[in-house]
Amino acid sequence: MKEKVICGLQQVGIGVKNADASFKWYRETFGIDIPVVVDEGVAERMLPYTGGKPQPRYAILAVNLQGGGGLEIWEPRGRELNYPKQTPQLGDLGIFIAKIRSRDIDATYDAFARKGLRLLSAPTLSFAGIRHFYMADPWDNILEIEQDNYVFAASRTCTTGGTTGAVIGVSDMERSIDFYGKVLGFDEVRADKAGIFEDLKGLPGGDRLVRRVLLERTKPFAGPLSELMGPAHIELVQAVEAPVVKLYENRYWGDPGYIQICFDVRNMDSLEAECKAAGHPFVCDSGVDFDMGDAGGHFTYIEDPDGTLIEFVETFRIPVVKKIGFYLDFRKRDDRKPLPRWMLKALRFLRVS
Repeated sequence: MKEKVICGLQQVGIGVKNADASFKWYRETFGIDIPVVVDEGVAERMLPYTGGKPQPRYAILAVNLQGGGGLEIWEPRGRELNYPKQTPQLGDLGIFIAKIRSRDIDATYDAFARKGLRLLSAPTLSFAGIRHFYMADPWDNILEIEQDNYVFAASRTCTTGGTTGAVIGVSDMERSIDFYGKVLGFDEVRADKAGIFEDLKGLPGGDRLVRRVLLERTKPFAGPLSELMGPAHIELVQAVEAPVVKLYENRYWGDPGYIQICFDVRNMDSLEAECKAAGHPFVCDSGVDFDMGDAGGHFTYIEDPDGTLIEFVETFRIPVVKKIGFYLDFRKRDDRKPLPRWMLKALRFLRVS
C-alpha cells in the first residue's frame, strides 16, 4: 500500500438549527464565504451515531481563501434537536472551541467590538505565547481567534482566515498526547502548563484548575490541498479536579455544537491499517462511492480515547466552476505535491457575497 499522507485540517464540523442562517453569520464575520459543498440528503453511513437509522440532513462546507480549514455546517432535519443538558464547561470531553486564524489580532478584535459581537476576552497572550481572544457566536459556540501570519490568498476586506485547530477536552492527558502524536502526527509539545489561567476567565468553567497542552507537528502537512489549509495545532485541556461530562453524551451526531474535527488525507487503506494497529479502528466508513452534492470522496471516522470523533476525508473531486463543468480532480495527482496555487485560487468563483 502507498504511504498515508495527512494533508491538513480540512474542517471543524458544527451542528446547527438553521444552516443557511449560520453560514451567513460565519461568512459575514470570518470571511468563510466559499461553499465548496452544499448538499441536502440523508446521513446513511453514520448509524452508530444517529440512533441506528438514517437521518435527513442539510450541509454546507465552506472555506476562506486566506487559508485554513473550513467549517462544515450540519443541519439535522426531520427530528427534534437535542441540546446539552447543561452549559458545556472547559474540560468537558469533546471539542469545546474552534480556533480561527487572524493575520492582525488587534484589528480583528476592534472590528468585532465595533460590530457589537459577543467578545469573551480581550487580546492577550495564551499559555503558549500566542496572542488571542475568545468570542461566541449567536448560538453559544465558543471560538478562539489566534494571531497567525500564514496567508494563502490575502483579502482586502477581512483579517481572519479559516480554522486552524480546536480545543479538545480529555480525561487522561498522557494517553491523549500519545494518540494525537502517533495517529495524527501532532508529535511536538509546544506548551504544557497547569493552573487557573487568567485568559480563560471569560469562558464557562474558565475558573477551573486545568492542564493545557498545545500540540504541533514536526512534519509539515503535504498533499494537494496542504497550502490552502496551512499549518494547524491541537490544544488539549484536562480538568484536574472538577467533574466532567461527555459533550455528546446521549445525543446524536449533528445535534447542536461541535461535532468533529476533520483531516484531509491520501491513501485511506494505509491510514486504516495504522489506525487499527494503534487501537483506533474506523467506526464509520463511507466506501469509495460516496458523493456529497457536486463533490466526491471517501470519508471515515475514528474516536479519540474519550470518544471525540475524528473524521478523515480522501477527496476525489471538488467543483470550481459548475456551469462549465470545471472540477479539481485529485485521483491522478501526486499524493504529496501541493496543487498549483492558481488552481486553488480558482475556488473564488464559488464565493458567496
